[in-house]
Amino acid sequence: MTTSPDHASTETPADEASEEGKAYQFDRLSVPLILADMRFRRDDPKAGDQVPQFDLDTNSGDRFQSDQLGGRPVLLVFGSLTCPITEAAGPGINELHARYGDRVRFVAVNVREAHPGENIEQPHKMEDKLAHADNFQKHHGFGFEVAVDDMEGSLHRALGPKPNSAYLVDPSGEILVRIQWANDTKAIDEALGAVVAGQAPPRSSIGRTMPNVVRSMGHIDGVLDRAGSQAKRDMWTRATPMAAMARLASLFGRLPVDKRGAAAVATMMTTMIATAVIVALILA
Repeated sequence: MTTSPDHASTETPADEASEEGKAYQFDRLSVPLILADMRFRRDDPKAGDQVPQFDLDTNSGDRFQSDQLGGRPVLLVFGSLTCPITEAAGPGINELHARYGDRVRFVAVNVREAHPGENIEQPHKMEDKLAHADNFQKHHGFGFEVAVDDMEGSLHRALGPKPNSAYLVDPSGEILVRIQWANDTKAIDEALGAVVAGQAPPRSSIGRTMPNVVRSMGHIDGVLDRAGSQAKRDMWTRATPMAAMARLASLFGRLPVDKRGAAAVATMMTTMIATAVIVALILA
């Protein structure tokens, strides 16, 4: 993949990358990575903290800098082409941008690929990462700027590298709300509505991992098919229950995609309960 010559390069040579930076650019999904995504760490920046300093490329060739946020609140949305929860979040983020984009600056930050495969590989050169950002913006139809973290994921790691987190930041750089999963559109809507009305957001930290992951399950198979068979194999070997639930969700093709995960969970729970009852009757 190629990118525009207007893009500035902030690539760190492989032999100069830190150990953390090298580990950040993984090529195969791992169980520790999955577990780390499930909750904020105790030392991750939170409401009241300043957003870490950054100076990022954008896919338009401009800069996105922490000391030049502008005069409006900023919604930072992290994501990648191969993240199912980003896939689930895209339509809702676009709707919020249509409603609040004149009063809030929206910036998507393209980070490492969540589920790299042979079709969409983990980028190890800045020109490839910028090309991913171009495709990321086109795929989701984002009508707002897309910034690109550096190769070591410096900003992403500083905030706690969740695959699809969001941060609402005031013009001075103070974090107002951190949202673990950006497909939690209702929670983001509440926060944006409060801030544009000059009020404090109703909550300062929003997790709700299980319902947001469930809403993404209907997207998993399609995203992994696009990434490549290696991404799908990694999901089956590293996160077998989630892969099985995603496969079950795919059977509910007549339902809206965000409701297929809930249908799959309900089916699985019903099956487990029925099995337990039958076993109990047999053993009675």
